[in-house]
Amino acid sequence: MFNETATLQTGFAVSSKHFKKAVDRNRIKRLMREAYRLQKNELQDQLLQRQKQIAVFIIYVGNELPGYDIIFEKTGLVLKRLIKIANEDIPSNT
Repeated sequence: MFNETATLQTGFAVSSKHFKKAVDRNRIKRLMREAYRLQKNELQDQLLQRQKQIAVFIIYVGNELPGYDIIFEKTGLVLKRLIKIANEDIPSNT
């Protein structure tokens, strides 16, 4: 059964071990969500066309505050990799 409203689910996390202040963790998550929001459309389209669903959880593992440019670039790379996985005909558990 394919549910069009839930083709793509995403979560974000930042380690409190490296970032003690919630302000810093929240800022990084906000940057990740914004970069993801601006770049997710192609992946969503591919999933809809192929009637696939995917759940993604992105964890920031760095130990210093990143700039938006680096977050945007890395998010784009992750989404391109997910698009490649979505286009495979073989079911994947990745």
